[in-house]
Amino acid sequence: MFDSVTSVALNSALDGLSLRQRVTANNIANVNTPGYHAQRVSFEAALERSVANGDGQVTSSTERSLEPTRLNGSNVNLDTETLSNIDTVLRYQFAARAVEGQFTSVRTAMRSN
Repeated sequence: MFDSVTSVALNSALDGLSLRQRVTANNIANVNTPGYHAQRVSFEAALERSVANGDGQVTSSTERSLEPTRLNGSNVNLDTETLSNIDTVLRYQFAARAVEGQFTSVRTAMRSN
């Protein structure tokens, strides 16, 4: 059960979302750092393809943001980072509950035997 496409995909999603939370926090921490370029984490498209191929395993990638820079050379937008953080937290909670549901199903099945 824990090596099913769903389980593997959920774990990949949790890994990607966790990385996105760390990257977003780093971006926010450097909002006033001259010349700092925000980073972006992507994995959703690769995860979708992987699930369609019957696998579910992906590695997240981090890329430099192409947003315009401010006068100090930084391109961190606090509004964008805040919204990204909120979205990521909600997605992480949803995925974590799905994983928890799988464990609950296994625990229930083990008790009934």
